[in-house]
Amino acid sequence: MSSLRKKLIAGNWKMNKTAAEASALLKDIRIGVGKRNDVEVVVCPPFTALESSAVALEGSMVKLGAQNMHHEANGAFTGEISAPMLRSLFVTHVILGHSERRTLFGDTDKFVNQKVLSAIKNQLKPILCVGETLAERDAGTTLTVVKTQLEGGLEGVNKDTAATLVIAYEPVWAIGTGKVATTEQAQEVHAFIRGLLGKLFGDQTAQKIRILYGGSMKPANAGELLAQADIDGGLVGGASLEARSFLDLVAAAGTAV
Repeated sequence: MSSLRKKLIAGNWKMNKTAAEASALLKDIRIGVGKRNDVEVVVCPPFTALESSAVALEGSMVKLGAQNMHHEANGAFTGEISAPMLRSLFVTHVILGHSERRTLFGDTDKFVNQKVLSAIKNQLKPILCVGETLAERDAGTTLTVVKTQLEGGLEGVNKDTAATLVIAYEPVWAIGTGKVATTEQAQEVHAFIRGLLGKLFGDQTAQKIRILYGGSMKPANAGELLAQADIDGGLVGGASLEARSFLDLVAAAGTAV
């Protein structure tokens, strides 16, 4: 069934790179990706680098994503960015509900859900992040936590637009720690998510939705992870800040069957 789903490698730069640094990195990534279209490639710079990134990527195969957004189109929300603002910079994807947003900034499932609905309404593709902490995994509640976040985040999403969604499973304990879920652990949760998506939107739609792995994916472990039936790519942090390692992940996705 995985032939329905093109592999997707998305780079989450987090709070790194100035506008000028972004342009320089994207020049190398753009050359490295070239005309390949067997893997979808998305980069998500900070807001201040989106405009220079859009210029650097113009006419390339690489798509532009943002790391967050507010659900309202405009208004008195100091420090926030709206979907129409992102669209005006040729952004196509937006990361929502990242574990850092949830733990450090208090984003709740309800708030994330409002953002997901607003993104879809504005023709942005949400990359919805779900995942458990180390305490939750140790307590054996991984699947319960993932179910709550996924169902909460997707409430009210229309079956007709659901296929454009991207889900990212990120075990919080494996982000930036160098720890990686075993291939079996990752595939188990990805398959569980696919099953939940089937209940929400029907199996046919669930088979079209990409589910990315987002916990310390590197060139060394990417091949094994990407070979799993329900792992359709990666949401990459540290490895996306350097052209060589990011391109190695794109190449790994291209050879994964």
